[in-house]
Amino acid sequence: MARGESTVPLKMLLFWFHGANTIIVSFLPLYLQYSGLDGTEIGWVMAIGPFIAIFSQPFWGYMSDKYQTVKKILLLCLIGLLISSAIFLQMKTLPLLLSLGAVFFFFSSPIGALGDSLSQRRADQLGISFGSIRTWGSIGFAVSSLLVGEILAKIGVQYILWPYIIFAFLALLVATRLVDVKVETRPIQFQDIGLLIKTKPFVIFLGLITLLTISHRANDSFVGIYIDSLGGSENLIGYAWFVGVASEALVYATAGLWFRRYHPLIFIIAAGILYSIRWFFYASFDEPIFIVGLQFLHGLTFGVFYLTAFQYVTRLIPKLLQSTGHLVFVSVFFGLSGIIGSLFGGMIMDAFGGDTLYLYMGILTSLGTLLLLLYHMLPFGKV
Repeated sequence: MARGESTVPLKMLLFWFHGANTIIVSFLPLYLQYSGLDGTEIGWVMAIGPFIAIFSQPFWGYMSDKYQTVKKILLLCLIGLLISSAIFLQMKTLPLLLSLGAVFFFFSSPIGALGDSLSQRRADQLGISFGSIRTWGSIGFAVSSLLVGEILAKIGVQYILWPYIIFAFLALLVATRLVDVKVETRPIQFQDIGLLIKTKPFVIFLGLITLLTISHRANDSFVGIYIDSLGGSENLIGYAWFVGVASEALVYATAGLWFRRYHPLIFIIAAGILYSIRWFFYASFDEPIFIVGLQFLHGLTFGVFYLTAFQYVTRLIPKLLQSTGHLVFVSVFFGLSGIIGSLFGGMIMDAFGGDTLYLYMGILTSLGTLLLLLYHMLPFGKV
């Protein structure tokens, strides 16, 4: 197999895994609502994934660096995901959803980050854009949101398990064809993780982006319920995610044209400004179709933010700890932020409604963007 051809299984892994993940992000809250849970209880279930991710993502990243393989760790996680999802996505009571959800998310949460880490390494090795590989995850997410939204609108959200199993099985199938990237460094030891903690720009950056990513994760958990509360249906929610992730895929696909024109923090700050505008608009509309229309901003917010932040973090962390550092970054992005966003988002939505939730999200994002601007002005912010 030629070096360039080896990216095809990787692209297909991202396509099928993110297609499966769409079902969790977009429709699990609706399944939980169908099962009789209220907003606060849904927040607890959605928060268990990010909570487990804080531990599982660095753990699997460390194992990947220690044994110098991403492929074998991905295969192990995908097998665990398939087995645990078959049980988790049939549960309807809060205790069972929390306990079995913990097992499911232990295996599922590191897969996207490991796929992105492998994509970054393959892109560097081949001299191509990271976005040209990562865009296939967004395409999978977009196709799945449209297709699964239509299917669930017809058969009912209670059958969420079946499309998930199909997408996840196809992800496992293509993962067997992945090509690992050989790392020319010694296997890491546990004490090497201290190098990450001592990298002050990395630690400060993670703290600041949390103010932006909390709002992003709250939106992931509750935008479907918000659209539903405004009178939207499952297929309209599917359209909303399709619009958003299609714009994200476009951003990734064109990254080679725009990414290196400015420092990554310039793009991160610009995405923060657009995040604030986006949430304030969401708070002001009471027709679901307007929320769907504004979803094109997802690409200009999350797409630009995640791509440039991932590349910026790669600059900050030692080469020896690439997988570990990437998964620590993702565990903050989707883990810590997801816990706060899901728990407090559910409480705010129950107490005050979705419009107030999005108003608070806009304020929080504005604060985070201002602090990132100050960070960029400091000497270590120009790395």
